[in-house]
Amino acid sequence: MEDNNLLQDVGGRAVLEKVHKLFYDKLYEHPWLKKFFLHIEQKLIENQQTDFMVSNMGGGKIYSGGLPKRVHRHMYITEELFDLRTKILKESILACGVKEALVERWIRIDSAFKHSLVKSSVDKCEKRYFTDEILSFPKP
Repeated sequence: MEDNNLLQDVGGRAVLEKVHKLFYDKLYEHPWLKKFFLHIEQKLIENQQTDFMVSNMGGGKIYSGGLPKRVHRHMYITEELFDLRTKILKESILACGVKEALVERWIRIDSAFKHSLVKSSVDKCEKRYFTDEILSFPKP
């Protein structure tokens, strides 16, 4: 899903970087969500998420990473996890001073990928490569 004017409307890449820094600070501290990021450098994922959203907000096709479904296929992401992540994202966007109407447009883009990430059971997960582990963590 794309919203070709949203990047400009929210204040450009600098605002996305600020939001994603705050967002991932919260995810990396969260007792449940942080487990999905144990071996991922935070700055790397912040940059990837920023590039991904810039590409979906009218900033050109700068994202060079994998498609959400492929890169998350080894993660058991439930509806509850996805909704929690969305709540934290929304809080982060608002905390950075983005207007409510723009927040809803941002969340709409982000939520468009939900069907690619959420799985009905851990059995729906697939390893990305032979030595990969399926990431599934009970709610603390």
